[in-house]
Amino acid sequence: MPSIFTQIVEGKLPAYRIAETLDYLAFLDIRPLTRGHTLVIPKKEVDYLLDLDEATYVGLWLFAREIGRAIHAAIPCERVAFAVVGLEVPHAHIHVVPIRSMADLNFSNPRVELTPEEFEAMAAAIQAKLREAHPQKSAS
Repeated sequence: MPSIFTQIVEGKLPAYRIAETLDYLAFLDIRPLTRGHTLVIPKKEVDYLLDLDEATYVGLWLFAREIGRAIHAAIPCERVAFAVVGLEVPHAHIHVVPIRSMADLNFSNPRVELTPEEFEAMAAAIQAKLREAHPQKSAS
């Protein structure tokens, strides 16, 4: 059975999409640690990050860096943290999380509850920063 992330890639499940390329997708985490918490995935369904082929692995991190830069520009934070846990969904992914302190990256913290309008506004703000950084590319 396809992972929940593969179902998002295929358009079978909704997501607040941030950006998409032929090989990668970034979308807001619907159970965020902080406002702007984004998931970056390869479209290819591979369970464990370390099992990705080298080109996909490197490309995923480069894509995550671009998303992280846009998040840092769009969301008030001290830093953007990157975390790979991989236990919750059997599909390789990177958490890109705007943080103000180390405590913000604790996955045991209560999750931030947001309205659909707040998710949409965050996605639009991050997309705008991506467009500013790469005016020749269009964010999804």
